[in-house]
Amino acid sequence: MSNLRIKSYWKPLASVVIWGASFIATKYLLDSLKPLTIILARQILAVLLLTLIAIKRGRSFRINLHDHSWIFVLALIASFHLWIQVTGMQFTSASNTGWIIGITPVFMALLGMIFFRESLTAGQWSGILIAFSGLLLLISNGKISSVSLIENKGDFLILASAFTWSVYSLVGKKITLNYPALMTILYLFLFMSLILAPFTLNEDNLNSILRLSAESIAALLFLGFFCSGIAYVLWAEAMNEMPSSHVGAFLYLEPFVTVFTAWILLSERISLLTLISGVVIIIGVIIVNRK
Repeated sequence: MSNLRIKSYWKPLASVVIWGASFIATKYLLDSLKPLTIILARQILAVLLLTLIAIKRGRSFRINLHDHSWIFVLALIASFHLWIQVTGMQFTSASNTGWIIGITPVFMALLGMIFFRESLTAGQWSGILIAFSGLLLLISNGKISSVSLIENKGDFLILASAFTWSVYSLVGKKITLNYPALMTILYLFLFMSLILAPFTLNEDNLNSILRLSAESIAALLFLGFFCSGIAYVLWAEAMNEMPSSHVGAFLYLEPFVTVFTAWILLSERISLLTLISGVVIIIGVIIVNRK
């Protein structure tokens, strides 16, 4: 393997490790902050960091109204996505969240078939069935007949967020933006902050941030600067330097990072059934993504 390739691979790998750990930081913060407060604070911190990076790199802040309208649509979807995801994490484990989010490519394949007439092979259909079998095994804890919307509302909200992220990804894939990746992400997070602010900025939420412990502040800074800032920039650069299929393959590692860090930092018990269910999900997703 060439040194150039190794230098390129560290970027998507670092992004996936950071994103995998983001669920642990979010789970930790939910003891102190409401979901919308976590999301808004995370986006504001990311906007500050990305603005500094854009200035340092000499990026133009010129506004294109056509592009901005589409970024606003993406911001609406992304805001709703994060809201239901973080809300769902109040009722389920970080490790379950990581595995369930991994099923997003299956939703993307199904939505692509429904709305864009993208064909699915027999192999891909088998992958979809395998992935959903693993998902049912996971959220039912091995007792598929016990799956209940009320009893498993955390898992179902996370599943819904996987669906909304697939919607976001497909909309983003089908539109053309003239901004560089860095500026697109910056404007996206700025719009998300503006959308969430009216529902979040109040005295109680501000006081809850001021009362955060040093550990909670570190978790929030990690989410804002690393998860929403640095990881997105590294991922965008990797997408420009490498084939998208090579970059996307790194996403298969994210649930494993989440499970490992949840075990280390949150002392979440990882059962053999959970690992088997997660591996079944990932195998199904890999089959769906095969060309």
